[in-house]
Amino acid sequence: MNLLFLMTDQHRVDTLGCYGNPHVATPNLDRLAATGTRFDRFYTPTAICTPARASLLTGQAPFRHRLLANYERNVGYLEDLREDAFTFPGALAERDYQLGLVGKWHVGTHRNAASYGFDGPDLPGWHNPVDHPDYAAYLKERGLPPYRISDSVRGTTPNGNPGNLLAARLHQPVEATFEHYLATRAIEQLERYAADGRPFFLATHFFGPHLPYLLPDAYFDRYDPDLVDLPASIAETFEGKPPVQRNYSAHWTFDTIPIEVTRKLIAVYWGYVTLIDEQIGRILTRLDELGLADDTSVFFTADHGEFTGAHRLHDKGPAMYEDIYRIPGIIRVPGRPRRCARSSSASPTARPPSWISRAATPHRPWTAEAWCRWCGANAHGGRPSCSPSSTATTSRIRSG
Repeated sequence: MNLLFLMTDQHRVDTLGCYGNPHVATPNLDRLAATGTRFDRFYTPTAICTPARASLLTGQAPFRHRLLANYERNVGYLEDLREDAFTFPGALAERDYQLGLVGKWHVGTHRNAASYGFDGPDLPGWHNPVDHPDYAAYLKERGLPPYRISDSVRGTTPNGNPGNLLAARLHQPVEATFEHYLATRAIEQLERYAADGRPFFLATHFFGPHLPYLLPDAYFDRYDPDLVDLPASIAETFEGKPPVQRNYSAHWTFDTIPIEVTRKLIAVYWGYVTLIDEQIGRILTRLDELGLADDTSVFFTADHGEFTGAHRLHDKGPAMYEDIYRIPGIIRVPGRPRRCARSSSASPTARPPSWISRAATPHRPWTAEAWCRWCGANAHGGRPSCSPSSTATTSRIRSG
């Protein structure tokens, strides 16, 4: 059994049609949910990139693997996993799996993805590395223009300086975007793996929709800001909350940004989600064309969510709100029940040994009861709801 793992960064669950959003176009992820299982209470172990990704790699909570911060803002924590740490790629390599990782790594500074056996260009850092040699070569080979932005959206810091970049217009066609580049590289890997014939694990880690939202006009202006329902928590104050939340809000300049600009930022964020969905669609289409879909499990999730103005905050940070801890989780396994929705709590790191075990077994049909057990529903006090004829949906989610 092959494994295709798709992950986004800083992705709100309420931006997907299959999770109830009536405005944002996400047909490819919606279709994945319609042919698989959607987890409605899926939670990241931490809303910080590096620790969350280390948890996916090891199957451990952050306090176990001890990567507790992004290296860019580290204050004395470990920056790399211990040499003796268990990681799932090693278990798959022992079963002669081909291993690929295309996209964001962000799990340490001294050891990159290749250190754990993954093929693919090493792409470090927290945001699209537009100066990376492989991306530059991709643009040059195709005669595509380089990265250039304008119309930057920033607030003002308490000291009167320009704040962090939140969004901007990207002067490149969609084929030149970093998202299209990553999908292309993933497709190339799929083609190589198909030609080889051995089982594979291929991860594609998009850097978006993490801010800053840098998009071509067609996506920057895709959604009318008037469609945006602002989070109710924008009306909150910081009275009675930890002071760090007020400081974090000031750091991200929330109060210096007009409310109509906040609406526009959310609309642009939606455009980013649609752009990534289209690239995921390209990967899934090629999987079908190569005749791999019936032998490949597909899993989609995110490392954590995003505030987009909820609780008067941007980014993610030192606050345990649903906006940043609840994440999308969709899995499709050949031969198991379709159109399922699971309502009991789950985590992307809870059962990687089960995923590895299933990946290593020959393909066979699933019974509904076996699928319930594999999802962990019985252990968590709930069961998936599966329908043979209709996609399970939830009411529109209004986080914040």
